[in-house]
Amino acid sequence: MIRKTLNASRLQDEVSRRLHRIHEIVEDGVKIRVPRPQKQEPDASGCNWTMKHFGNAIGYERFVDEVLSEVRAQYNLSDSDETKDIRSLFGE
Repeated sequence: MIRKTLNASRLQDEVSRRLHRIHEIVEDGVKIRVPRPQKQEPDASGCNWTMKHFGNAIGYERFVDEVLSEVRAQYNLSDSDETKDIRSLFGE
């Protein structure tokens, strides 16, 4: 499967969006903190990023693992450096 690429913010938003539409999480009113994706060498499946240390996720690890697996199968982290782009706007 060919993956689409997203920058770190968009990947973080996508994982958060999917988590926070799961019935059990919505019903419990839980807000899970989603970390920024971390670039890594592509794994056996070809995915080049991972996420660790979700906040407020105790008891919801199964949902986090399922969503993370789905998103990692669909997207790769783009090579663009967002902070570099922002700094260039200010002439740094």
